[in-house]
Amino acid sequence: MTDARSAQPSISRVLIADDRARARRALAAVLAVHPSIQVVGEAADGAEAVAEVNRLQPDAVVMDLLMPHLDGIAATVQIKNRWPLIRVVAHSLYLDSSEAALAAGADAFVPKGAPVHDLVAALVATPDRS
Repeated sequence: MTDARSAQPSISRVLIADDRARARRALAAVLAVHPSIQVVGEAADGAEAVAEVNRLQPDAVVMDLLMPHLDGIAATVQIKNRWPLIRVVAHSLYLDSSEAALAAGADAFVPKGAPVHDLVAALVATPDRS
């Protein structure tokens, strides 16, 4: 007998952190059409992202790197230190920030403007726990 839960596709609950409201709304709308993604919240800066991760416990975070109050690099460090199993996908226009994001603990870097399927793949990827 098959377990009904195992037959259902896994849904990744995602938080979007970006200081531009228009960017958050656009990204939420694009991700909403993917059956494997559920956008559960938004944050306008790194400090708010950390607070929302604490409150919502998402599976993944799309993290803009250049934000006020607490930038995405520092927010990534805080999130990964407290909740290492939550995926953080760094998302920036600045390709030269990818190394810093990954060094801070981000699980992936997807540049803004990349095909949305690249972002979806990074958000739902199964982490390598070996």
